[in-house]
Amino acid sequence: MMPLEVDVLTLFPGMIAGPVSESIPGRIQDRGLATIRVHDLRQWGIGRHRSVDDYPYGGGAGMVLRPEPVGGALDVLRRPDSTVILPDAAGRRFDHELAADLATKTHLVFICPRYEGVDERIRSLVDLEISIGDYVLTGGELPALVILDAVLRLLPGAIEAGSTLEESFAAGLLEYPQYTRPPTFRGLAVPAILAGGDHGAVRRWRLRESLRRTLERRPDLLAGRRLSNEERTLLGEIQAGPAEPPAGE
Repeated sequence: MMPLEVDVLTLFPGMIAGPVSESIPGRIQDRGLATIRVHDLRQWGIGRHRSVDDYPYGGGAGMVLRPEPVGGALDVLRRPDSTVILPDAAGRRFDHELAADLATKTHLVFICPRYEGVDERIRSLVDLEISIGDYVLTGGELPALVILDAVLRLLPGAIEAGSTLEESFAAGLLEYPQYTRPPTFRGLAVPAILAGGDHGAVRRWRLRESLRRTLERRPDLLAGRRLSNEERTLLGEIQAGPAEPPAGE
């Protein structure tokens, strides 16, 4: 598989360059699985002062990102295989499915907006508008980092394959509870079934607890899910009986 190439357009390159050079994103680049290039949008700014924004037509507070710098940058960076992304509150809600799809691409270009927003004509230059939640941030750098982190870890060979198979949302459910040493912490014990050596029982426990957690915290994920026979049985047991006591009781 071809390495993923990423170009990020931002007015604050340091907000991107630092985080993507650390931890797993940094190791992914060191191993040649991805290349991330950060560009200062002012490189394509207008005039002697490299202007990138202006007052909105019709009046109003704030400044609006002009289309020319973005258009000029995309003229240089865009390729036939590019997917150009604009983080935007009105965009498609980001989720695991979208992250997995983006991880199959060969070239991603992020446009990080600032100020009051972007000139509406910039939207005609992008392929995808993505929202990471129903709130407003000061710019597009943090959403771009969130999207990038979720995508990079799904690249083949990025992390241990088993780590992504049963985590939250990968199978449409929230992940089951995880435990490690010590066996008992402040009166709370690790569920005995996890140390019993019965792999079938452990698998069933994990599925049951995944269903329980999803039912309690994100019932919307179950609403449209096509349940297997086993899931239907376990969910019925959860709904019919009292919740299992917390670990240690």
